[in-house]
Amino acid sequence: MASVTVTSGLPPIHAQLLEAKARKGLTFEQLGKAIGKDEVWVAALLYGQAKATSEELDKVSQVLEVDAATLHAQLGEAFFPDRGLGQFPPKDPLIYRLFEGISVYGYPIKSVIHEKVGRLSSTFGSIAEIDLQFGDGIMSMINCVVTVQKKPDPAGDRVLLTFE
Repeated sequence: MASVTVTSGLPPIHAQLLEAKARKGLTFEQLGKAIGKDEVWVAALLYGQAKATSEELDKVSQVLEVDAATLHAQLGEAFFPDRGLGQFPPKDPLIYRLFEGISVYGYPIKSVIHEKVGRLSSTFGSIAEIDLQFGDGIMSMINCVVTVQKKPDPAGDRVLLTFE
C-alpha cells in the first residue's frame, strides 16, 4: 500500500485511485496492460506525477471502477502534475538509495552519456568542445520509459532499472 506520508500530501483523487487499485487487487503492471501503458507510468499517474489523456482517464475509470466524470474534472485538461514527492533528502530507504546513487554516480554517468552521444573535438579534447550527434545529451526524466526487472544473482536477487 502507498505510504501515508506521501499520499497525505496528494489531492484526494490520487488516494482514491490507489485505494481502488488495492481494492481490485491489481498490480501496476496489470493496470498498465489494461490501459496500454507501462507499469511505472501508471504508478506515476496514480501518485500525481504524470498527466493522462482523456482516453487514458476513461480506461482507468473503467478498470478501477472510478467515476469517469470525477477523473476528468480533477485530472483532465486543467490538471498539471506537481512533480516531486516526499521529503528532501528522502527518508524512505529505497528512495534514499536511488538519491545516493545519483549523488555518487551523477557526474560520471553524465560524462559517459556525453561520450556515447557525441564525440570530443580532436582539436581540444574537452567537454566544452563536444560535437554532439544527438542534441545536448540531456535526457528527459519526465518523458521517458522506466522498466523494473528482478535479476537473479547468487549473492541475492538484484533490481535492474532501465531509463529509456
